[in-house]
Amino acid sequence: MISTLKKKKYFNLIGYLFLFICNYTFGQIKKDTLSLSELVLTNIPIQNSVMQSAAAVSVITEKEINQSDGVILTPVLNKISGVFMQQGTLNTNRITIRGIGSRTQYGTSKIKAYFEGIPLSSAEGETVLEDIDLEALGGIEIIKGPNATSFGAGLGGVISLKAKQLNNLVSYGKSGTTFGSFGLEKQTFSALYNDSKSSVFANYTNLQQEGYRANSKYDRQSLNLFGKQVLSENSSLSFFGIVTRLKAYIPSSISETAFKTNPKSAASSWLAARGFESYDKLIAGLGYEHQFSANLSWNSSVFATFKNGYEPRPFDILSDQTRSAGFRSKLNFESSLFSVPNIISVGMEMLFENYSFSLFKNLYQSYPGQGSIQGDQFSETEQKRGYWNGFVQMETKLSNSFHLESGLAFNSTHYNQKDVFQTGNNSDEQYTFGNVLSSRLALLYKVGAFKNIYFSVSKGFSIPSVAETLTADGQFNTNLKSEKGMNYEIGFKGNFLKRKLYTELILYVTPVHDLLVARRIAEDQYVGINAGKSLHKGVEFLLNYQSERFLGMQLNPYFSGTINRFKFKDFVDSGVDYSGKFLPAMPNTQFNLGFNLSTDSGFNFNTSYRLTGKMFLNDANSKETDPYQLLDAKAQYSFVILKKLRMEFYTGIQNLLDEKYASSVLPNAVGFGSAPARYFYPGNPVNYYGGFNVTYGLN
Repeated sequence: MISTLKKKKYFNLIGYLFLFICNYTFGQIKKDTLSLSELVLTNIPIQNSVMQSAAAVSVITEKEINQSDGVILTPVLNKISGVFMQQGTLNTNRITIRGIGSRTQYGTSKIKAYFEGIPLSSAEGETVLEDIDLEALGGIEIIKGPNATSFGAGLGGVISLKAKQLNNLVSYGKSGTTFGSFGLEKQTFSALYNDSKSSVFANYTNLQQEGYRANSKYDRQSLNLFGKQVLSENSSLSFFGIVTRLKAYIPSSISETAFKTNPKSAASSWLAARGFESYDKLIAGLGYEHQFSANLSWNSSVFATFKNGYEPRPFDILSDQTRSAGFRSKLNFESSLFSVPNIISVGMEMLFENYSFSLFKNLYQSYPGQGSIQGDQFSETEQKRGYWNGFVQMETKLSNSFHLESGLAFNSTHYNQKDVFQTGNNSDEQYTFGNVLSSRLALLYKVGAFKNIYFSVSKGFSIPSVAETLTADGQFNTNLKSEKGMNYEIGFKGNFLKRKLYTELILYVTPVHDLLVARRIAEDQYVGINAGKSLHKGVEFLLNYQSERFLGMQLNPYFSGTINRFKFKDFVDSGVDYSGKFLPAMPNTQFNLGFNLSTDSGFNFNTSYRLTGKMFLNDANSKETDPYQLLDAKAQYSFVILKKLRMEFYTGIQNLLDEKYASSVLPNAVGFGSAPARYFYPGNPVNYYGGFNVTYGLN
């Protein structure tokens, strides 16, 4: 537990530093620079700036991504108020937005994710972001809550990843190396070619780490290729491909006793089996844009995913394959109705996915010390999953002060499952969640120069995964419903101090009904039920100051935070009433404070401090974690040799305070036999990294 004195000490230190930076920079302004509020969201149907969007949206720039260690998105996403990424290992993570998806046992669900408009989420709503290499990213856009009707089933929100920007005439080759604690090694090779009509970017990365914990070795190779070709004055073709080869060992969660006395340990069964996951995956997409006129444009893309996986686990060995294909298309046009300007976007997204898996006995207990050994097959299943989502979105300028946003979407999701292992058993089952409508209405009012308030009402939903729809005997539960929620939100966005200080204050209330609960019935099996309602209430705020450059330096301090109360309402599970209890695996408070210093001499320094409140571990709120604080820092120095060769050196420290904390928790963990419940994934202690990049300009 963090002592009150210790907590006060760090708050005072960081607070004084923040006030000093603001006081120093406020007096040094000479001319305007680009404000955070002016950044434009490009991956939404109707592009708009952060300031002019009547919703809680966030933009993370490529510069901010580069301020991290370049390994995983956890420290980047956790700077955004309302977003919480728990990192069990490099390949075991859970992202929640405003508490939605907090009870998911493993991985991320109820949040949609896209890369350049191509879905990264599966047809059943599961999302994996950790194998997207940060070297390929040019930015991130986040829409919080069900404010994005055009993206379908994502009650928590949408995370859109942007590719490395190709819109300039620079060509280069780049090589980089990173070394760090726990055997971290990362090698990257990149090349970018640009001319007046063509742009191509290619990147290869090999990331390896032995890991802090036992049985946590990680090895990932990735190849990223994307580009754009101008076909004519009004049309262009874009493409991308992401190839990933992964082998990552799994230490799994551990008990409270092990967490306190031996956090480097792995779960005994996973260690004995030397459990891991491995896969080869390809995601590819092709997009086409055409501008018919100044008022009419069309954007369409087709995409496909191929994945072969193999995962030895203590209870079985899983071999699976995924094949999916789909398309997304939208038509934007501007018009006037009764002399009122409108921008309308109409579109559709479809995804078809075939998933097949086989289960084999794991004989590791019969051959001690040899790890997992594949035995006889005992199951084989084929699943077909798919959805289609049609949407219309409209923005109306009612006057110079009033701006109206509206949207309506229609979704249909269907599952099909067939047991192909049992010969002669006709077990082909089909299930659909019916047709689901989601809608949104928001009004933005300009209260002053570069100051807006907005009010939004939106309805969203999330569908259960296939595993959650199955009963204990493997049949579809036709009584299961999708989870639905209404979001009521009011916010203020404003610039002060000659547009150098950008502020946000957002309040929201989201009642969720038909709450999906994953009930664990075996070590490797869950069933889903609709167990009641939950109520998500919160306050999010942001202060971001961007100074003018003075004496060749620029300071950018920020302070963001989240205060929330996520509680069950009318929630009864297995005859126990949890109404009024807090949702597990979610902190009630999270604060972020830091700054970035950049200089004309090539030196850059950034630091970030995060204070995360306690989390309950189960629905009964009978167990909880301690609050924890993390302090990270990174320094970079770059210089140019012979006009074309750019050198960059960097070093960083993570968890500078050497905090002992749970970087992720498994909500409602249960013990089997005499074993205690395994709630905890220990976070890394203080660790270091450093490296260099060499870039050669070709023009």
